[in-house]
Amino acid sequence: MQRSTKSPRLASSSSIDPKMLPGQIVLVLQGGGALGSYQVGVYQALHEAGIEPDWIVGTSIGAINASLIAGNAPEHRLARLQEFWRRVQQPKSWDFRDIFPAFADRWSYWTTVARGIPGFFTPNPLAHVGDGFALGADRAGYYSTAPVESTLTELVDFDLINRGTPRLTVGAAHVRSSQMTYFDNRRCKLGIKHIMASGALPPAFPAVRIDGELYWDGGILSNTPTEVVFDDNPRRDSLIFSVHLWNPAGAEPSTMAEVLNRHKDVQYSSHIASQIARHEHTHRLRHVINELASRVPESERSKPEVRELLGYGCQTRMHVVQLLAPQLDHEGHTKDVDFSPAGIRHRWDAGYAHAKAALAREPWGGQFDPLAGVVLHEPTELKQLAAE
Repeated sequence: MQRSTKSPRLASSSSIDPKMLPGQIVLVLQGGGALGSYQVGVYQALHEAGIEPDWIVGTSIGAINASLIAGNAPEHRLARLQEFWRRVQQPKSWDFRDIFPAFADRWSYWTTVARGIPGFFTPNPLAHVGDGFALGADRAGYYSTAPVESTLTELVDFDLINRGTPRLTVGAAHVRSSQMTYFDNRRCKLGIKHIMASGALPPAFPAVRIDGELYWDGGILSNTPTEVVFDDNPRRDSLIFSVHLWNPAGAEPSTMAEVLNRHKDVQYSSHIASQIARHEHTHRLRHVINELASRVPESERSKPEVRELLGYGCQTRMHVVQLLAPQLDHEGHTKDVDFSPAGIRHRWDAGYAHAKAALAREPWGGQFDPLAGVVLHEPTELKQLAAE
């Protein structure tokens, strides 16, 4: 179904020396259900180039893919990712994409609704008894996620994750306070419940209880959790591969199907353009402070109040390479539950091709504005939209 795995030691054809990259390697993975196979293609291209992430940040399906990467040794990561996506794909006998493409998404959607996804989730009959039927907070969802809990327990080594390398951060929404919570293996011991909480999208999936508190899917609040990297303290020079599953740019919808599709893209792309613009501005100001500091006499810089002000400065630079999943032919608002073998294969291949092309361009090379603390490298389609 997917490309064969390769050890990074065999990927000598890459012209990129990982030691020469501009800072720590960060992989940021959005939530998006079945669209997450695109992320695996991106990781495969990095892996084959001998580039392994120092830090992985994920939400929902991004947290699941992140745990499969961080929870396995580099030489086993692709095999584990392939095994996960093999287990959660729909039976090939249900896949009509190559024969009846216009019908495929509807068929995929309704079979998923009726039967769930093997290895991922199964229907919860009690949820259909009535809206007022008491299920309990931990079981209040239309589907049970016990299958994916079993799958990840088998495929992910949490002892390895909790050694702290690579760093793993997963986002979840605190149900009672509506606050985003980031669980980080540098700050707490991560387990299967943290990954499950990050992907507990209501009303389909029930909330997950951790330390007495309930959590839902982090995508409700921040589906592109890049801010956790920008706000990290202390900040470090970084090369961030930000993998987007939902398209922030799109045409005006003219049918109800197009409205539903565009609505999901707008909702889950998480206002990434404004988020990046805010951090570009913030980090530019930090560099401005550094420049001003060099013009302050030493006698003034030693004063406590001046030192406090200068502490807001920063010399780090973060390159953000955005990778954007394509919209497939006949794709609609049910694309995130398209676990058909063909859908998974097409998105996986697209992620692989896009990442290979980005690595070949090496956009982080060259000269940049010395005051720029965040440098954004956008996909061509987003650059064209910004120019309009």
